[in-house]
Amino acid sequence: MKKTVFLVALLLFFTTAAGMSAYDGKPASQATPNSSTSDQVIWVYGPGGPLGPIKEAAEHFSAKTGMKVEVTAGPESNWIGQAKQDADIIFGGSEYMLQEFIFKYPEIIDTKTRTELYTRAAGILVRKGNPKKIESLADLTKKGVKIMDVNGAGQLGLWEDLAGRKGLIEGISQNINVSVKSSAEAIERWKSNSSLDAWITYESWHYRLKDVTDLVELPEEEKLYRGTPIALTKITDQKKEAQQFIDYLRTKESHQIFQKWGWK
Repeated sequence: MKKTVFLVALLLFFTTAAGMSAYDGKPASQATPNSSTSDQVIWVYGPGGPLGPIKEAAEHFSAKTGMKVEVTAGPESNWIGQAKQDADIIFGGSEYMLQEFIFKYPEIIDTKTRTELYTRAAGILVRKGNPKKIESLADLTKKGVKIMDVNGAGQLGLWEDLAGRKGLIEGISQNINVSVKSSAEAIERWKSNSSLDAWITYESWHYRLKDVTDLVELPEEEKLYRGTPIALTKITDQKKEAQQFIDYLRTKESHQIFQKWGWK
C-alpha cells in the first residue's frame, strides 16, 4: 500500500514539473522565450532636429523587420553618457555638427561608415499670423523686429551665411535679441517670450512647431541647405542590423517621410 502511494506521488511530481517553465516558474504555455527577434533593440542617438523623420522611419522599419529601434534625441548632454555604453548609430543635425562630435569623441564614431541622408533648407519662423509682416531677410532689419539666434546645434553661422550674400549682416545682427546654444532652448524661449518675432533656422522646425509658428520660405536662389549625416559606432555589437536600418533610411519610402518633415 505504501509503495503504491509513493509511486502515485512521484508521478504527480514529475507531471507538475513538466508543465512548468524551467526559468520562470510559469506554466509552459505562458513562459516567455529567453530571446527573440522582437527583443533586439538598435540604439540610435542624435540632436533633436532630425528626430521627427528618423523616429517615424524607425517605426516603419520595426514593423517590417521585427527589430525595435530606440531613437533618443535632444541636447548631447542629455544622452552622451548612455550613448557611450550602448549606441549603435549616431546622427547629426548637419555635417559640421557630426564632425564636431567626432573631434570630441573619436572613440565612438566609425568614420568609415559615415553616410549622408538628406538636406534641409533654412527659412524664417515667425509668429502665427505673421503680425510683423516679415516676408524676406531684408524685413528682419526693420526697426522693432526682435530675432532669436541659435549659435550652435547645426545652425552655427546660418543667419550670417544667408545675410552675407544680401549685404544684410549688420542690419540683422543689430536686431538679434536673444542668442542660445541649442534648439531645445530656442523652443523654450520662443514659447515663453512672445516678444520674439523671428527665428532664422531650418524649415523643418516649423513642422514640429506648427501650433506656434508660421514659415516664411526664402526664394530658392537664396536658400542654404545643410546635410543630415549618420554613422555606425565603433562600440556596436550588431553592425549588420544597424547598417540595415541606415540602408532603410536611404530608401524611397524613408525619403518621402523626410520630405513630409521638411527635408528636400
